[in-house]
Amino acid sequence: MAAQTPSSRPSKPRWNHDVFLSFRGEDTRKNFTDHLYTALVHAGIHTFRDDDELPRGKHISTQLLKAIQGSRISIVVFSKDYASSRWCLDELVEIIHCKNTIGQILLPVFYDVNPSDVRKQTGTLAKAFARHENRFQAEMERVHKWRAALTEAANYSGWDLQNMANGYESRFIEKIVEEIVCKVSQAFLHVATHPVGIHSRVEKMKTLLNLGTSEVCIVGMYGMGGIGKTTIAKALYNEICHEFEGSSFLFNIKEISEQPNGLIHLQEQLLYDILKKKIWKISNVDGGINLIEKRFCHKRVLVVLDDVHHLKQLNSLVGNFELFGQGSRVIVTTRDEHLLTELGVNKKYKVEELNLEESLQLFSWHAFRMAHPIEDYLKLSIGVVGYVGGLPLAIEVLGSYLSGRSIIEWKSALEKLQKIPHKQIQKILRISFDSLEDDALKDIFLDIACFFIGTNKEYVTKVLDGCGFFPNIGMNILIQRSLLIVNGRKELRMHDLIRDMGREIVREMSPKDPGKRSRLWFHKDVLDVLNKHLGSEAIEGLNLNLPTLEDVELKTEAFANMKNLRLLQIDGAYLTGCYEHLSKELRWLHWHKCPLKFLDANFHLENLVILDMEHSNVKQVWKEIKILNKLKVLNLKGSACLTQSPNFLGVPHLEMLILECCTSLVEVHESIGHLKKLVLLNLQGCKKLKNLPESISNLESLETLNLSNCIKIDKLPKQLGNMVALTELLADGTTIKQLPYSFGLLKNLKIVSLSGCKEQSSKSWMSCFLSWISLKCWKPKNLLPTSVSGLCSLTKLNLNDCNLFEDGIPIDLGSLSSLEELNLSRNNFRSLPHCIGRLPKLDILLLNECTSLQSILELPASLSTLYASGCSSLQRLPNVPNQERLLAYFHLESCDSLAYDFKKNLLQYLSKCGGYRGILLPGGEVPNWFSHKTIGSSISFQIPSLPKGQIKGFFVCAVYAPTAEETTPMFVIPSIYINSRTFGRLSHFIYEIHKDHSCLSYIPVSLLEAEIASGMELKIDCEVRGDFEVKKCGMHLLVDEPNAIDEYIDSDTSGDCMMDMVSAKRGRDDNEAGPSNDSSDDEKCPKRSRIFDSEA
Repeated sequence: MAAQTPSSRPSKPRWNHDVFLSFRGEDTRKNFTDHLYTALVHAGIHTFRDDDELPRGKHISTQLLKAIQGSRISIVVFSKDYASSRWCLDELVEIIHCKNTIGQILLPVFYDVNPSDVRKQTGTLAKAFARHENRFQAEMERVHKWRAALTEAANYSGWDLQNMANGYESRFIEKIVEEIVCKVSQAFLHVATHPVGIHSRVEKMKTLLNLGTSEVCIVGMYGMGGIGKTTIAKALYNEICHEFEGSSFLFNIKEISEQPNGLIHLQEQLLYDILKKKIWKISNVDGGINLIEKRFCHKRVLVVLDDVHHLKQLNSLVGNFELFGQGSRVIVTTRDEHLLTELGVNKKYKVEELNLEESLQLFSWHAFRMAHPIEDYLKLSIGVVGYVGGLPLAIEVLGSYLSGRSIIEWKSALEKLQKIPHKQIQKILRISFDSLEDDALKDIFLDIACFFIGTNKEYVTKVLDGCGFFPNIGMNILIQRSLLIVNGRKELRMHDLIRDMGREIVREMSPKDPGKRSRLWFHKDVLDVLNKHLGSEAIEGLNLNLPTLEDVELKTEAFANMKNLRLLQIDGAYLTGCYEHLSKELRWLHWHKCPLKFLDANFHLENLVILDMEHSNVKQVWKEIKILNKLKVLNLKGSACLTQSPNFLGVPHLEMLILECCTSLVEVHESIGHLKKLVLLNLQGCKKLKNLPESISNLESLETLNLSNCIKIDKLPKQLGNMVALTELLADGTTIKQLPYSFGLLKNLKIVSLSGCKEQSSKSWMSCFLSWISLKCWKPKNLLPTSVSGLCSLTKLNLNDCNLFEDGIPIDLGSLSSLEELNLSRNNFRSLPHCIGRLPKLDILLLNECTSLQSILELPASLSTLYASGCSSLQRLPNVPNQERLLAYFHLESCDSLAYDFKKNLLQYLSKCGGYRGILLPGGEVPNWFSHKTIGSSISFQIPSLPKGQIKGFFVCAVYAPTAEETTPMFVIPSIYINSRTFGRLSHFIYEIHKDHSCLSYIPVSLLEAEIASGMELKIDCEVRGDFEVKKCGMHLLVDEPNAIDEYIDSDTSGDCMMDMVSAKRGRDDNEAGPSNDSSDDEKCPKRSRIFDSEA
């Protein structure tokens, strides 16, 4: 990795001296210290000694301070009367400060004084401190600092004359000088010519190392090849090595350990680096392990092990690192995350790729010898940086490769790179592939690199498992070795260069004859092989993914020689000829837009695991029973001609059946009940499907049943409760009138969505009239059964727009102990049923557009979010501050009937909460009680003179309105931002409105980034993202006096009612939008306050 601008590079102290000598002149100036000083100078050590014997002032001089701060090492000579000198003690305090702040090395020398006396201030030091405490009674803090400095200094490893060299001073001095020479001659490692992005990553590692503690710990750094692990480790080593008694950086451990006696050589190098002297020759690895443990057990050491590949390497070098001296640190770099887990490292750091700005800067240094691209090359440079994806090694290699070349050459090189990776990059990345232990792992990697990037992990697992590759353990190994990524959507991803490395390995099998490669994915190669019948037994996978929407006609004979073909994707292709020519080894057939009406009887599919035929033209998958014992997934999504499902007796191991949007499907075959392993049945959007076979209740393994938008399904099987494994039932937009009683027996059910489950209205006016008469006479059947207490696992229940009344909610709904989200929007309640208030874990409650709802008398104590927008009749809610948990989101848009007392209650709640909160309310004016108002989106005012601590916080109001035209992209979340240097950035979601609204926020002073002082000018900018604009804004201070806030609220004649209470989100980035709950559940509210009218 490699170049920050000079201003962004980490600052290192520039040492003016190698050593600073601190001593008591009357004790040792003309004997021991003089001899030590002379020996250091003769050894070439640049040493500072204070030769001033004149009386000093009250404090040490500026010259001495600079000398201490500019010295790499401080040697403190503790003698019997050292503590008698306040100047010596002041020097020591400064030395300790430099030790702890700039990494200076402190080495104590105990000359005819016991280290214990120095540590505890006993013996002659006790008498000295008795005098100090008597003399400096007015400066006892200074005396305490002296004691602390002595204690800390005595705890560091140093030299004790009485316990070394038998008390002989000359030999004693030799040992001191010998160690000092080792420390100052320690060479720094070269990091990078252009160290871009290194400093921030080094700082993250330093945080993980927790250098200020005495614990012994090991920290691992992992990532893909070329990501910069070694570079970061070298920079980190240079910054911290001087803080240890010994340090060693062992490079290329994988490579060296594979050589004869490689591990022994590494052990010898480690011992020499730490002890700085040759050790007798190590005869075997086990002997080396014991020797390392014995020699390091009392030393505070730093060991960096670079490019570790196997646990044996770690055990041979730092196997029992816990036995190292207190404060020791071990750093390991590897490509294999699991190796760090095996070792039991304390913490792990995954090295991040360079961001776009860092990548462009590093590339520019290598390509143009400057920090930015030449203007004519900017677009091409961005293209190169985008291709390498933040990998420092590739950026440096390609930058140097393209340096000095013309634009034409650049374009040609980039075109070539899309097909053939750069050899130097390929060589480094391939190390990870070559280190994979077996062929199955390599096959998994190559299959994914060539065919399955961006595909669901579970889907690919089924394919590869059918190939006998053990993908569950295999994929995890690839992930741990930074060869594979699974994103948040559970899709398989690879760094583009890792993907290209895998594809290049396949290309290199037969560079000039694609027909002899194991996998084909490039459409020109595929068409060339198929049209010329060049296929061979080497081909295991083929993907015809045409860049255009044009269909292609191929002959089945082209596949005749591909006897080992396992994976085949031929979307949109039309095959003519005998299907017997296709391989019997097929595990995966991906044939979207298949033109066949049914699959040919001669098609050998007996080994098929996944048949994926989305948007095909099939009317019937197979005419008669087809025996496919290995088939696990059948996907016919969007096959608009399919009228009936196949007979399932021949596919007993089917796990996933996807018939989504088969709009002509009218029947599901009764044999579906024999699919004992089926876990997913997706019938969403089958608009002509009227009934489900009763046998569907026999699907004891089914976990997900999706019937959404099956608009003609009006009932579920009576024995639905037999589906004991069911966890998700989705039936939005159906016409189900009543769930069967057995529904309440589904104890594993977690998610139920029945949105819009009600009888579809007829277009006939007579039918509408009869329906209206019917509603006058009786209420419709209740959708839910009378008891649901058996749904003990249910976490989410969606009953939106189900024509429910109060009695449509079962009495025992409150016993659903796991329910976290309940959606009752667009129903006919007048009062929220009491049982809802007893739900113990309910977190989110949605009541939007319940236009008949008049009162909510009780809310669950656990509730954090209430959505009740559009409840135009709503008048009463429970007292908000009485909630056990502070509400993060409180949405009451267009609740125009809310009582005035509730408005007052909300504003009091806003001012008393410990975290950021905001209220969104209809109306185009800043409240009357605001002291500062303005037209536009910015406002500033001066903080008045007030006693310190009296300001409790301030209110900000922004009036916003929709703009005339909609110009915002769909993916942009409409939000309002409140910005200030004082408190950073707050944001609130904005929901769809058609008139002016106000956002009223309260910012407590305790959470500000800067202290508020009298006379300070406070400026706030309000901005919106989305199709809105800020028209007005205002500010108001809140100071610590009781009850006045009530008076201001009472005096407000604006008449605006509260609409929407949300938790504001604090951030720095425009991409950060939306509410978050920053206050803890048990926050205490401050005492009552009043609004302060500040002076302009």
